[in-house]
Amino acid sequence: MAYRKPTLAVHKFASCDGCQLTLLDCEDELLAVLDAIEIAYFVEATRATADGPYDVSLVEGSITTPADADRIRRVREKSRVLITIGACATSGGIQALRNARDVGQLASAVYPHPDYLDVLDQSTPIAAHVPVDFELRGCPIDKGQLLEVISAFVLARRPCIPTYSVCVECKSSGAVCTMVARGTPCLGPVTQAGCGALCPRMNRGCYGCFGPMEDPRTGPLSAWWEEELAQPRDRIVRAYRTFNVASPAFASAVDSLEDSE
Repeated sequence: MAYRKPTLAVHKFASCDGCQLTLLDCEDELLAVLDAIEIAYFVEATRATADGPYDVSLVEGSITTPADADRIRRVREKSRVLITIGACATSGGIQALRNARDVGQLASAVYPHPDYLDVLDQSTPIAAHVPVDFELRGCPIDKGQLLEVISAFVLARRPCIPTYSVCVECKSSGAVCTMVARGTPCLGPVTQAGCGALCPRMNRGCYGCFGPMEDPRTGPLSAWWEEELAQPRDRIVRAYRTFNVASPAFASAVDSLEDSE
């Protein structure tokens, strides 16, 4: 029997396309990927598409319309393995800021004919609609982690992706702690590693692009910001309400802060 390359599909929902571009930015590595797999569906890169089924599907973006909800179910049916990539697909993305507001009022403020829109009340992650085999965090995702995840599923093994905090990456790279040494607010202690501590190494606090780490201690961190760094509570709330605003850990941190006011 002739060898058949595993097929890869890349699907987009509500997003900025940044995570798909990460795959295209792999450059030389992408050539090695193409030797191992067949890209069957990827409209960002090619007009040649196959209808499936697919061995692996990468899904970027959140579910924001009824049509999206129907389409992700069809994608799941055609995919042996489904991997969500990026903050939008794994936690609803920054567009989930709308979840706490009246969507009708927001639409009326933006669109001259909001009655033409057909949207859901909330922006939700892919896992809220279909089973997901693996979630790759980031806004955008990390190129090295993406290649590791694709390789792992092609080779039928579990991806080796860290679940510890950005603080570990800071220590590994020799970066000075921005909170302790400079008094700069930083979400690194509660954010999953993956970026190589990019912001702290540039003397900036972590913005939480990769979402909550495994078992994040948001309560003590919020207290530190408020008591030691003199940050007002609304500033702390805004820090959690960014790329991963709808992730359960960050949403719970916001609720705790607002309930204690």
